[in-house]
Amino acid sequence: MKNIIYVKMKKNIQVSDQKLIKVKDVILPVDQEKIPLALGDIPLYKISEKDQENLVIDYFLIVRILSKYFPELHFKLIGEPYSIIKIKKKRNRKSFLLTSLIWILLFIGTAMTIMNFHYDVSMQEVQQKLYFLMTGKEEEFPLFIQIPYSLGLGLGMLLFFNHWFKKKFTDEPSPLDVELHNYQKDIDDYIINHENILKDE
Repeated sequence: MKNIIYVKMKKNIQVSDQKLIKVKDVILPVDQEKIPLALGDIPLYKISEKDQENLVIDYFLIVRILSKYFPELHFKLIGEPYSIIKIKKKRNRKSFLLTSLIWILLFIGTAMTIMNFHYDVSMQEVQQKLYFLMTGKEEEFPLFIQIPYSLGLGLGMLLFFNHWFKKKFTDEPSPLDVELHNYQKDIDDYIINHENILKDE
C-alpha cells in the first residue's frame, strides 16, 4: 500500500528570468510530516529567454516527475490542477515624463466626463433652484451649495473606491477590487486554456 500525500497547487507564482522552478515553488504539501526532505528540491523547469510571460504547469506533470523519484508515494490533489507561472521580464525604467503625460490625460478626461454629466443633467440650474427654495433669493452661482457639493463629490469617490493611493480605509473590498479580481480570474482561465502548458520531456 503506497503512502498517500495530499498536495495543493499554488494558483499564481511570480518568478524572475533564468530561474529554476522546483517542486516546492509550485505545490503546498498538506501533511508536512510525510514529505521527504528532498522532494521540494526536485527541479521541474528552467526558465529560459524563449519563454513568454506566462507558463502553465499542470498537476499530472508534477505527479509524473515525482513518481520517478518516489515510486512508493501516492500523491492526491486538493483544489485546482494548474499553477500559472508569471515571469518577470526585465523592463526599461519608466519615464517620469511619460508618467506625467498619462496623469494629465487621465485628469483631463475625468474632468471632461464630470463636466459633461453635470451639463446633461443641468446641475447648475438645479443648484440655483435649491438655493432659491432655501433662501428665497435668486443667485447665479450659489457657492454655499456648489463648494460643499464639489468637496463631497471627491470625498464620495474616495470612500466608494476605498483607496487613498495604497492605503485602504476599511478591510472590505471596493467595487473596483471586485472587478479587478473577476478580471484577473478571467485572465487566469484564458491562460490555462490557451497559453503554453509545460509537458514532460
